[in-house]
Amino acid sequence: MTYSALRMERHDSVILQDTPGVKSIRPVRKFQRPKMLDLHILADTKSSPILPDPQAIHIITGVSKLHAEGIAGKGIKIGVIDTGIDYTHPTLGGGFGPSFKVIGGFDFVGDTYDGTTTPLPDDDPLDQCYGHGTHVAGIIGANPVNAYNISGVAYEASLSAYRIFGCLGFTTDDIILEALLRAVDDSQDILTLSLGEVDGWTESSSSVVASRIAASGKVVTVAAGNDGASGSWYSSSPGNGINVISVSSLDSPIFPLQNATVSGVAHDPITYFQTFPFPLNNTWPIYATSNDTMAVDDACKPLPSSTPDLSPFVVVVRRGTCTYTQQIENISAKGAKTALIYDNGDGFTFLTVGNYSAAVIQAADGEFLVSQFVGGVPITLSFPQSGASTEFPNPAGGLISSFTSYGPSNDFYFKPAVTAPGGLIMSTLPVTKGYFGAASGTSMATPFVAGCAALLFSVQGNSPEVGKAARTLFETNAHVVASSHVDGDPLQTVTQQGAGLIDIYDAIYAKTIVTPAELILNDTAHFERQQTFTVKNTGNTAKKYLVSHVPAGTAITVTPGTISPAAGPVPLSQDAASIVFSQNTFTVDPGQSQTITASFVLPKVEVSAYPIFSGFIQVSSGTEKLHVSYLGLAASLKNKHIIDNTDTFFGVQLPAVLDSTGNVQTSPVNYTFAGNDFPTLLFRLVFGTPALRVDLVDVNFQPEASLASRVEPKFTFPKAHQGGSFAQVQTVGSLLELEFISRNNENPDDNGYTSYPFEVLAFANGTLVPNGSYKFFMRALRVTGDPDQNADYESWLSPAIGVAA
Repeated sequence: MTYSALRMERHDSVILQDTPGVKSIRPVRKFQRPKMLDLHILADTKSSPILPDPQAIHIITGVSKLHAEGIAGKGIKIGVIDTGIDYTHPTLGGGFGPSFKVIGGFDFVGDTYDGTTTPLPDDDPLDQCYGHGTHVAGIIGANPVNAYNISGVAYEASLSAYRIFGCLGFTTDDIILEALLRAVDDSQDILTLSLGEVDGWTESSSSVVASRIAASGKVVTVAAGNDGASGSWYSSSPGNGINVISVSSLDSPIFPLQNATVSGVAHDPITYFQTFPFPLNNTWPIYATSNDTMAVDDACKPLPSSTPDLSPFVVVVRRGTCTYTQQIENISAKGAKTALIYDNGDGFTFLTVGNYSAAVIQAADGEFLVSQFVGGVPITLSFPQSGASTEFPNPAGGLISSFTSYGPSNDFYFKPAVTAPGGLIMSTLPVTKGYFGAASGTSMATPFVAGCAALLFSVQGNSPEVGKAARTLFETNAHVVASSHVDGDPLQTVTQQGAGLIDIYDAIYAKTIVTPAELILNDTAHFERQQTFTVKNTGNTAKKYLVSHVPAGTAITVTPGTISPAAGPVPLSQDAASIVFSQNTFTVDPGQSQTITASFVLPKVEVSAYPIFSGFIQVSSGTEKLHVSYLGLAASLKNKHIIDNTDTFFGVQLPAVLDSTGNVQTSPVNYTFAGNDFPTLLFRLVFGTPALRVDLVDVNFQPEASLASRVEPKFTFPKAHQGGSFAQVQTVGSLLELEFISRNNENPDDNGYTSYPFEVLAFANGTLVPNGSYKFFMRALRVTGDPDQNADYESWLSPAIGVAA
């Protein structure tokens, strides 16, 4: 790809667009520095390893089997495009250069870069101010011998760090492109990017370039995003790249915790939510701040004067309506140094309170301690310094992490592709940040898949052919994931789990290949009822195969009775598509293939909910089970409401023009465009649009409402930027032209709305608008609509805007 990043005025971009040889102009987008969710920083220790070997997340994904065979990614090169790596960490090799684990890389930005300042690039991609990239690096390549028994998925692979974030703020997609292309030039076999920004389309610059790199035979893994609360149709770039592997997160099935020993009464050890034991010797009596095990405000206020000195006790407190910090401050005022806070539900919470020894325990354990205290039983607790660690089952373990973003892309591509462990993952942190930590996010799942790709290359060779096949192998050999642990609940929608949890051992050694891995059935207007897939026997003996249908939950993507997206967790319906196969059983000789036709019947669901139906076609032979994943929409995308025209979000009808005082304009207003006297356009999108345009039209203009037949999409603007006609509408000129826009979410503090101030009213080519009376005419192109047909746009006409400059 040949590109250049330029800083220019908006009207200059319009002029440049018309220059011969220029194929595309796209705005530079900011990408927020990725977050580590639920970060729990641990301390370096010389004590016995905390984690079992092998780790649970390696067992459930087949990684441990490959490690047992001595396969750990040796000779494979992985480029980590992130915040840099603290290569001084002993578990990451303790150095930088060809003889170390981190063999190279580049810092594109420097410490002080924040997305707006000038980058200060150099050859040293060291990260000691944040740690995200270091945590990612440990998931891929941590050496196994360390205090926590953490081992990377591909701990013999070579890493290169491409630092694109400074210590604060953002980066921009032109820097991401530079890092992608440099990693290719450096002959990386795998590129992994635990980052992204919501845009909903496959057409962003970073998505296109990442997809092209993947199509060449490199494996590119990208985080699906942590916006699960925002509901469906909320995918991120560069994970939207058509050929990249967008990764969803699975919550870890277990977490290592500590046990306290109970004395004075027969009782099992009490598990407390800390990875390391409290640094306490001897035995400790308990003191309960409330005798009421249903108290909602225990220790939420200063304790009474009758409270004794609490320093000799382990203080037992019920989690209440106030914060943990407030509770600890109140008991500390009475001398307390150690506390166990019993939960008021089924929580799974870590406390980080500096040097104070405090931890959460389960509700039943807290209630038991209080009952003994009230009964005057002389009970004591001790905290063994070794041998007391336990594997505690995570209540959400084995399910898709709730924070995982939902797809698909607005142009109906399969996002995410596959799932890997990403919830409560222990890994490395910079030495300045404590050496080790547990964190959650699709950022943690993504390098796991990159490590799996290194194991695949180790066995099958790091050729472009293997790289191109990796996504299919990962998807068809994955394990499908439930939506809950409740019997009878549906499988999680493909729009959040992708093809399921990766099993790298099966992906490498399967003796059956099923292609394609994905069947995209489109919407009802373009419904592809008949689908085919091919089963190839790569084994040495004939195999009899059974084909069956395994439906997933149908995602209700729009809240019934509204035009708004359903928030996550997205409701699931048991109503599923049905499938008739050309053959349910068949035999395939070694080296031969069989093609099967699948005929789909749409589910009977409410169209206005824009339900996405999905599931799996399972192909099994003996113990070998593979599947093809499918995805379809039981509605028409072209009919999907785009512009929010309700008063639900702000209490005023949208879209709206705000005057100089911030009030909604309801009648004609003249603006001088001096100081703050200018109009601001306020709007929300409840679905993405491939093209959004605001034109200036005559004050007497009245739009025509009509419906047009569907045509193939042409997502480009005609180059008539001033005056004349656009999409069959006579305009004075174009004020704003945007392409491939994501919808807004429901959070007013995040991405809940868009405001566009017209501080200077000028056409897109820079010409100032003459004095006069006009209206704003905003149009959003419907998905699959024809940009030359006004009927294929959703539109809104503003009150009169007077220009009196």
